Amino acid sequence: MPDTQEITKEEVTTQIKPLESEERQTIVHCSCGTDDAYRIWPTTYLLEHGSGRKAKLITAFNISFAPQWTLSDGKGFTLIFEGLSKGCTMFDLIENIPFDGGFEARNIPRNNMDVYQVRF
Repeated sequence: MPDTQEITKEEVTTQIKPLESEERQTIVHCSCGTDDAYRIWPTTYLLEHGSGRKAKLITAFNISFAPQWTLSDGKGFTLIFEGLSKGCTMFDLIENIPFDGGFEARNIPRNNMDVYQVRF
């Protein structure tokens, strides 16, 4: 029988920790007024207060990426971002686009679920 190496609980915990940080996400459910159509630019990000770190947009649901447009169905859309840093307590959602009118929500307080509702 081959010699097996015993793995300690500490070694398993050490291996799991990096996976936890990679899998964290921040979810933002968005609703708009009576816009006929909207779209999101891939240059949208979350800006952490204090550190200035930017959490990148990973994907979006029920909204098209520019230059395509999505007709409003009144249900809004959902944005999935990278996870916020553990020390982050407040952040801004910023759609960085080359003209006026981008989505923006300032001073969003962090919660323990990292799931947010924003109205534009």
